[in-house]
Amino acid sequence: MADRITELSLEAVMGERFGRYSKYIIQERALPDIRDGLKPVQRRILYAMDQDSNTYDHPYRKSAKAVGNIMGNYHPHGDSSIYEAMVRLSQDWKVREPLIDMNGNNGSVDNDPAAAMRYTESRLAKVSGEILKDLAQDTVEMVLNFDDTTYEPTVLPSRLPNLFVNGATGISAGYATDIPPHNLKEINEALIYLLDHPEASLAELMKFVKGPDFPTGGIIQGLDGIKQAYETGRGRVVVRAKTEVSPLKGGKQKIEITEIPYEVVKSNLVAKIDAIRLNKEVAGISEVRDESDREGMSIVIELAKDASADGILTYLFKKTDLQISYNFNMVAIHDQRPVLVTLQNGLQAFLDFRKDVVLKRSAYDLKKAQARQHIVEGLIRMLSILDEVVSTIRSSKNRKDATQNLMDKFDFTKAQAEAIVTLQLYRLTNTDVTQLQDEHDALAKKIAELQKILNETSALHDVIRKELQEVIDEYATPRLTEIEKEIESLVIDTAVTVPDESVRLLLSQNGYVKRSSLRSFKASAEENGLADDDPIIMEQTVNTTEHLLAFTNMGNLIYRPIYEISEFKWKEPGEHFSQTLSNWDPEEAIIAAMVIKDPAAKDTVLLASTDGYIKRSEIVDMVPKSYKKKSATVMKLKSDAARVAAVAPVSDDNDVLVLAKAGLGLRFKADEVPTVGARTAGVKAIKLGDGDSVADVLTLSEKDTYLALVTNQGTFKYSRLDEISDSHRANKGLQVLSPRKTVDYAVAAATAVEDDQAALRIETDRMKTFDIQLQDHSLSNRTANGSALLDPSSDGQATSIKVLELDAED
Repeated sequence: MADRITELSLEAVMGERFGRYSKYIIQERALPDIRDGLKPVQRRILYAMDQDSNTYDHPYRKSAKAVGNIMGNYHPHGDSSIYEAMVRLSQDWKVREPLIDMNGNNGSVDNDPAAAMRYTESRLAKVSGEILKDLAQDTVEMVLNFDDTTYEPTVLPSRLPNLFVNGATGISAGYATDIPPHNLKEINEALIYLLDHPEASLAELMKFVKGPDFPTGGIIQGLDGIKQAYETGRGRVVVRAKTEVSPLKGGKQKIEITEIPYEVVKSNLVAKIDAIRLNKEVAGISEVRDESDREGMSIVIELAKDASADGILTYLFKKTDLQISYNFNMVAIHDQRPVLVTLQNGLQAFLDFRKDVVLKRSAYDLKKAQARQHIVEGLIRMLSILDEVVSTIRSSKNRKDATQNLMDKFDFTKAQAEAIVTLQLYRLTNTDVTQLQDEHDALAKKIAELQKILNETSALHDVIRKELQEVIDEYATPRLTEIEKEIESLVIDTAVTVPDESVRLLLSQNGYVKRSSLRSFKASAEENGLADDDPIIMEQTVNTTEHLLAFTNMGNLIYRPIYEISEFKWKEPGEHFSQTLSNWDPEEAIIAAMVIKDPAAKDTVLLASTDGYIKRSEIVDMVPKSYKKKSATVMKLKSDAARVAAVAPVSDDNDVLVLAKAGLGLRFKADEVPTVGARTAGVKAIKLGDGDSVADVLTLSEKDTYLALVTNQGTFKYSRLDEISDSHRANKGLQVLSPRKTVDYAVAAATAVEDDQAALRIETDRMKTFDIQLQDHSLSNRTANGSALLDPSSDGQATSIKVLELDAED
C-alpha cells in the first residue's frame, strides 16, 4: 500500500490538475474552432440531429428526444446546457443564420426563457445542411465518443464560414471570445476574392466585408475600430439603435425605435427609459410604450410639446443601452491553440480547410468511382461471353466455387467475379449492355474530373469557388446593420436634463455650499445655517443651468454645475466640500467665486498670489473634466507659505492694479499678463520689498473712478484712480499709503468704485459688518492714510470691502 503513496506539494498538484482542466475547457468547451466556427456542444447537436435524420426535410421532433440523444451518445453534460445551446442556435436575434429550426416558444428579445424541452419541437435548419455536407466521405477526422461506443467528428466539413457568419461568445480559463455576426454574402464574396488573390490586403477584403451585420440591425459607428479589429483581432465600435422622430397632433413629437443594439434586452431598455421619465432625469418625456408585435419592433417615446427631440435622444444614447460599445475579441481554436483571429487569417484558415475537405472528398469519390469502373468493365466483358459464364456458374458447387472458377477460366478479378455471381438474372438483357457502357463513360469522365481536382490547383479552386457561389445564391440576405464612419460624440444639452429654475446659492469661506428653493430662502432668510465664524463668499439668486467656479487660497478650483449642487433647506448649513473632494486640505479656504453661463467659454480669469506672481487662464482650460471627486490646480504656488491673494474676471481692455500690504500700488495694462495654462505659476506682478506681500489685485474698467481702501489700523479712504499712473508689470509701484514712523499702515482690503453715490460693505475677521455711503466721506489724495472707521482691537481686521449690488431677492 505504501508503494502507491506519492508525496507531492499542493502547488504542484493544483498546477498540474488545473492546467489539464484549463486545456480541456479552452479546447473542448468555450471557444469555437476556426474552421467550422462551432463549439463542441454545438457541433455535437448538429451531428447527432443529422445522424438521427432530424433535418429540415423531415417533420419536427420533440426537442427532449434530440437532447437525450445528444447527451446519451456524444455530450456527457447536463441536459439544460445542451438545450440552452440548442435554443440559442435557433434564435434569429442572436445568430445571423439560425442553424436550428424550432417550433414553439424559443424565448424572445425581451429575455423571456424558452419553453421547456418537452414542449418544443426542433429540427436542423436548411443552412445546417451546408455545414454537414460531405461528412460521409471521410473528409474529417472521427474519434471515439466518451464511452467508446460510437464515433463523432472533431470538426464538421462546413461549406458555411460559420465563424464569421454567426459569430461567437464564450469565456474560458484565461481566454474570452467575442466575434460578431457578419453578412453571409459579404463573407463568401471576400472568400472568393481571397481564393483568387492570396496576397489580398485588408483594404481589398473590406471592399466586400463592410463590417459586422447584427441580426438585430442597428447602426455601427467607427470604421477605424472595425479596421483595427480586422487587422489585430481586437477593436471597439459603437452600436446604436435605429430611431426616427416624427410629428404627432398638437405640435408634439414622438421618437420611434425600430432596431436596438445587439444582445440588448428590449424589456430592460424600455424599463430604463421609463425610469428616466418617472425620475424626471430629462425634461419632456410624456410616455414610453412598447408597441412591438409580429410585424416588427417598435418602442415609442412620446414627447411633451416644445420638447427637444434631438436633445432627449442624445441623453438616452448616453444614459441607456440605446447606444453601447461593442468590443471585438476574436479568439478561436486554430491547430489546437487559442489564437487572435484577424479577418485575413480567419478567411484563409477557412479556405485552407475547404481545400483539405474537397481534396479528401475527391480522393474518396475517386476511389469509389474507380472501384465501380472496374466492376462495370468486368460486367461488360461478361456480357460478351455470357453463355460461357452462365455455364461455368451452373457447373460450380457453390458461390465461392463459382467465383473462383470465373477468376481461373476468364481472368476476372475477385471483385469482378463476385459482382457477376451476385448479378440478378433480370439484368442479363440486351438493353443493359448500353446502360453499362453509358455508366462506364460517365465514370471515366468523373474520374478524370476528380483526378484533375486532385492534381491541379486551378481545378480545386474552381470547385471551392462554385460551392461558395452556390451558398450565396441559396442563402444570401440583405445587410441589416448600417455602418457610419465616425463615432458621434454625445454632448448632453443641459437644457434637456436640467429644469430651468431660479434658486438661492450660498458658498462659505470654510467650504460649505448649498442651493435652496426661493421659497425656503424667503421663509428663513435670516437664518442661513452657517457657523458664526464662517464668512459668506457668495450669496445670490442663480439659475440651475449656470455653473459655479469656487477658487481656494491654495490655488485650486472647485467646479460645480448649479443643478448638481445638493439642495438643502436655507436654515441648514449645506454640504462641505471635504465630503466629496478627496484632495481638500483642512487649511484650505474659499477666497472667491463666480457664476458663469458656459464652462467652455474662452473668457479669462486673473489670479494673483501673495508672493507677487500673476497669471491669466481661460475658463475652458481651468474647468476639469472629472470634477466630482477632486478639485483642479489653477495656479501653482512657488512656496509653501504663498497663497492666492485675488481672483477676478479680466479682459484685454482692463487695467490691473496690484496692491502690496506695505502701501504700494502698481497699475499696468491687462494684456501685459500672458494667458497660460491652468497648472502654472504665472509671471512677476510687482517687485516686493523684504517681508512684503500682495494684499489685493483689482481689475479696472473705464468706468471705475475711485479706489476705496481700508487699512490694518481701521482707517478708510477713497481717492481718484487716475492719480495712480500707468506703469509696467514687475515694477515697484506708487505709494497709496504714507509711511509713518510711529504707526505701521498696511492695506487690508480694497475695491474699485464707479461713482461717489455707491454704498459699500466692509467685513472683518470677527464677522462684523459696516455699511457706509461713499458720499459721507471726503475724497482723499493718493498717499493719504484715511480717517478712522473701525477699531481693530474690538471690531477685528477688515477682510473685504465691496460695492453693494442688491438683486431682486435682496
